[in-house]
Amino acid sequence: MSESTKPKEGVSSEIHDFYERFDEKKRLLTGVCQLEKVRTKDILERYLPPPPAVILDVGGGAGAYSFWLAEMGHEVHLVDPISAHIDQARQEAQKHSEHPLASVRVGDASGLVQVDCSVDGVLLLGPLYHLARRKDRLVALEEACRVLRPGGWLFAAAISRFASVLEGLFCGYLDDPEFVRIVDRDLEDGQHRNPTPNPLYFTTAFFHRTDEFILEIEESGLNLVKILAVEGVGWLLQNFEQHWQDQKKQAQLLNILRRLEEEPSLSGASAHLMAIARKAS
Repeated sequence: MSESTKPKEGVSSEIHDFYERFDEKKRLLTGVCQLEKVRTKDILERYLPPPPAVILDVGGGAGAYSFWLAEMGHEVHLVDPISAHIDQARQEAQKHSEHPLASVRVGDASGLVQVDCSVDGVLLLGPLYHLARRKDRLVALEEACRVLRPGGWLFAAAISRFASVLEGLFCGYLDDPEFVRIVDRDLEDGQHRNPTPNPLYFTTAFFHRTDEFILEIEESGLNLVKILAVEGVGWLLQNFEQHWQDQKKQAQLLNILRRLEEEPSLSGASAHLMAIARKAS
């Protein structure tokens, strides 16, 4: 049975309704989103502490990364504000009885139930770009800092300020005057709003400039290690599926993206940015 379908505090009704309709579980399995998933795993594998570590996956959806981390031997706690995601995660858990998640619950980034200094790693791979107000993003980052042990790791994702305009150019969405208005606001202040019924235009969000992202991480009390481009320019590759299914071309693409991931002049061209930070020891 689903938990309350009432949106959690901090999650707008637009975001809640979008994810109740949109199958987030399947998103990372198709198209260029496969690149996002593989690159995110690559980054996490390089920086997470070795298992067994206590990992809190906040806004982790149906568990795209939670179950993978549990299979690696980590103690993983999954939290998400969308009840449909938690229902999906609990159904998926039946397939992972040998490596179960430690907990699965409805909750949001602004009020974590974990006690101070109790986890080794926190994933914020969705919450920050769905918190439109800066003060709410800082609360989420401060909560992550609170529950991390000294020396613990934070992995936080943001959407680039320029994601809509680049996708619009690539996909032809700029032929739609409604989408042009969405892009205009994105570029003006990062506040992404979709007044149309088209789910391809996403939902309420905040799109970061790289410098804004850095400042928010630093103001939260965490020590920024680096900002990495997740998809880099790879998400704009023509005939992506053709390249992705060719193992040699896929390996070449991933190698290029890793070599370019720290290049500041290209960071804004990536759909997603990943901040890696640590709590002071």
